Amino acid sequence: MTHHHDHSHDHDHHSHDHINDHDHSHDHNHAHEIQSEMSFEEKMVRLLEHWIQHNDDHAGTYRSWAEKAREQHMEDVAAVMMEAAGMTLGINKKFEEALSAITPAQPS
Repeated sequence: MTHHHDHSHDHDHHSHDHINDHDHSHDHNHAHEIQSEMSFEEKMVRLLEHWIQHNDDHAGTYRSWAEKAREQHMEDVAAVMMEAAGMTLGINKKFEEALSAITPAQPS
C-alpha cells in the first residue's frame, strides 16, 4: 500500500531521535508495503535506491554537525563525525554494488 507522509521518522522501520536542525522532513511518496505486483528484484532496487538516498542525507547531516563542532573547537568530535560520514557513504558503496548486481550496466 502506497501512502504519502513527511518522513519525519516517527514510523517504526527504525527508531532513533533526531535533534532539531536536522532537516530530514523531505516530503516524498514511497511504499512501506511495496506493491505485491512488483517482482522481488524490483522491490530490492527500490529499497536499495531509497537506502542510498537516506544514507546520503545522513552523511550530509554528519558533515554539517562536524563543521559546527569544529567551529566550537571540538576537533576530536568533528573528526569522529567526519569518519562516521565516510563510513555511511562506504555502506552506500555496498548498496550500489548490490544494485549493480541486480541491474548490470547495459552495453553501449
